[in-house]
Amino acid sequence: MKNNSKPKTVAVMADHIWAVQFGPAQRERLAALADRTSPVWVPSLETPEIQDQLGTVEVVITSWGAPPFDAGLLNRMPRLRAILHAAGSVRGLVSDALWDRGIVVSNSADLNAEPVAEYTLAAILMAGKKAPFLAADAREYRADWSSCQSARGALGNSGLTIGLVGFSRIGRKVAELIDTVMHQATCLVADPYADADEVARFGAKLVPLEELLSRVDILSLHAPALPATRHMIAAAQLAALPDQAVVINTARGALIDTASLEAECVSGRLHAILDVTDPEPLPADSPLYDLPNVMITPHIAGAQGAETRRMADGALDELDRLIRGLPLRRRVDRDGLAISA
Repeated sequence: MKNNSKPKTVAVMADHIWAVQFGPAQRERLAALADRTSPVWVPSLETPEIQDQLGTVEVVITSWGAPPFDAGLLNRMPRLRAILHAAGSVRGLVSDALWDRGIVVSNSADLNAEPVAEYTLAAILMAGKKAPFLAADAREYRADWSSCQSARGALGNSGLTIGLVGFSRIGRKVAELIDTVMHQATCLVADPYADADEVARFGAKLVPLEELLSRVDILSLHAPALPATRHMIAAAQLAALPDQAVVINTARGALIDTASLEAECVSGRLHAILDVTDPEPLPADSPLYDLPNVMITPHIAGAQGAETRRMADGALDELDRLIRGLPLRRRVDRDGLAISA
């Protein structure tokens, strides 16, 4: 792509995402940077209005609702040079055909890591005092709250041991927040790809998963969804957790074997704060919905509403760098994607 030229660019995402994520400032900046298609945004690359322009498109800005770029689509887009993603994982967008053609992919998911890490820290702090579960108990035992508190195990955030499974972008931010905010807590990390010195730089200690599970008061998951990580927390791993431990999942539902978690939570031995589940949503008859020791939120930890504009700005930053011939800051490649979200 010629330096300082305006590439032919189209935005592809669900209509409600475009309406919220690309506000007036983002649309104005896009207009300044790019030679836009008409319309500049489409919900699908099968939209009739964009068909006669597909052959000229050089850059696609994507977000939630964008299609996979398979060989069939790419054959109709011979000039495509870059996909700049303004959402979470690009795993559903890319294909071998895309990598084989040398198309550049960038992902601003690291900016989505910030609200997820913030939510996770809030969940950890609430879990330390068993607040979500005691709130449910308080509604049930309205005449006397004193018995509720003793039933949930130790309360308080001083001296907690918190285990993070996965030293991903979000895992690092969570470790950093724990180190900054929770001065009397111990943070352990289990991740086969992490470096012990790097983990220590974030105030945490790298340990094997088996050791981590036996020591933690709170277990928080931050691993990517890969075949190797599916049900990585199953019956044996949950059984290794101490009584009254809290499981927090803001990553991917499939990291946990739902049936095993149901059994532990129904017994009352473990607590859970779940922003993601497997399946999602859970079946209507799942016991997790009605348990006082379980809090479920409907996948809200990631960027919501105007928070998503951080990722739109990130994609536009990458477009600016692309035009100026500078290396992209958030480039994704085939090998890196194999072990990341």
